[in-house]
Amino acid sequence: MALINTKEMFKKAYEGGYSIGAFNISNLEQLQGVLQACKERNSAVIIQASKSAIEYAGINTLVALVKAASDEIGVDCALHLDHGPNFDMAKTCIDAGFTSVMIDGSHLDYEENVALTKKVAEYAHKFDVSVEAELGVLAGTEDDVTSDVHKYTDPEQAVDFVTRTGVDSLAIAIGTSHGAFKFKGEAKLRFDILEDIQSKLPNFPIVLHGASAVDQNVVATCNEFGGDIAGAKGIPVEMLRKASSMAVCKINMDTDLRLSMTAAVRKYMAENPKQFDPRKYIGAGRDSIKSVVEDKIDNVLGSKDSL
Repeated sequence: MALINTKEMFKKAYEGGYSIGAFNISNLEQLQGVLQACKERNSAVIIQASKSAIEYAGINTLVALVKAASDEIGVDCALHLDHGPNFDMAKTCIDAGFTSVMIDGSHLDYEENVALTKKVAEYAHKFDVSVEAELGVLAGTEDDVTSDVHKYTDPEQAVDFVTRTGVDSLAIAIGTSHGAFKFKGEAKLRFDILEDIQSKLPNFPIVLHGASAVDQNVVATCNEFGGDIAGAKGIPVEMLRKASSMAVCKINMDTDLRLSMTAAVRKYMAENPKQFDPRKYIGAGRDSIKSVVEDKIDNVLGSKDSL
């Protein structure tokens, strides 16, 4: 099998009214769980790694791991840099074999964001690598990305940004949030902003970050077996499914996988105190990730049989 860019999968997703799951990984078992689920559901998939995941696993190790697992399990996938902080990081990933990169200039002045994104897009397109950028600011914390404020994406500005940068997809801010603690009150997504952007940028792929649902049953399991995750709250599934039936072609999910794996490992170790084989308890985490991804494909993304 092969590592591919996101262009064709996004085209099919837009036309078919579904989204592609973009799942963050940093080790073998996370990767296997995601790919096994996508093989089972015949679903397109994006494997993504953040700067800290790359530092944890090693960039060449990650690329080799994804290539090998994709080939052995039998699923084509895109390998994507999540929240690339600067041009050098994006270039390093492109040169190492990533097929898609995100350059996150959302914290910069608008013109600086335009200039940085255009520079990355011009370099990436020489190697047939897809480029995602971000306009607007998501609150919350995930990995190295932290913000105390939320700034909704301006639809008019989105048109200008896409036109001037040549970017292939755009992450927008409509109310999602990074991390496990997304809302204190009721969740609300600004579908009016999404609709406006879709009307102004027809057939252009939109991305949602910070879109984990934070399953309360998983949180409860984690806490039952020694965890301390109080007040975690995510995006309702029905809201995500509505977004994926519109212009949203990529939905990022990291927190849900982390919670699922941690809950499964905690439960296994509590119920098997004499067991010390890492393959047993990490394997339980892998199986849990597989189940979560299958559920996302069926009930959130709508991407079953998209290959």
